[in-house]
Amino acid sequence: QVQLVESGGGLVQAGGSLRLSCAASGRTFSSYVMGWFRQAPGKEREFVASIRWSGFSTYYADSVKGRFTISRDNAKNTVYLQMNSLKPEDTAVYYCARDQGDLRMPTPDYWGQGTQVTVSS
Repeated sequence: QVQLVESGGGLVQAGGSLRLSCAASGRTFSSYVMGWFRQAPGKEREFVASIRWSGFSTYYADSVKGRFTISRDNAKNTVYLQMNSLKPEDTAVYYCARDQGDLRMPTPDYWGQGTQVTVSS
């Protein structure tokens, strides 16, 4: 069993920054991929960014490239999402997730409970 717990959401003005954290417990194998999704009100959940537990491969949605950075701390079993130059359209509930090995994360098997990010204009 794997548990994912997000933290770090909040309210920020446009142009500001936030860092989200996802603490993972349970079985976290090096071949897995960790990442972030988001869901805005009335919209479908969408992929944001991903990273492998081992190696340096990352993958980003076009909408966040150059503004968001995903990273990990294997010793703490934690994945981070540094969000800079935030825009009102980044407002959403952000979810941490795990996938089997594809950086595009087509079929996550574990999800966190989500953390709200609100960007005011």
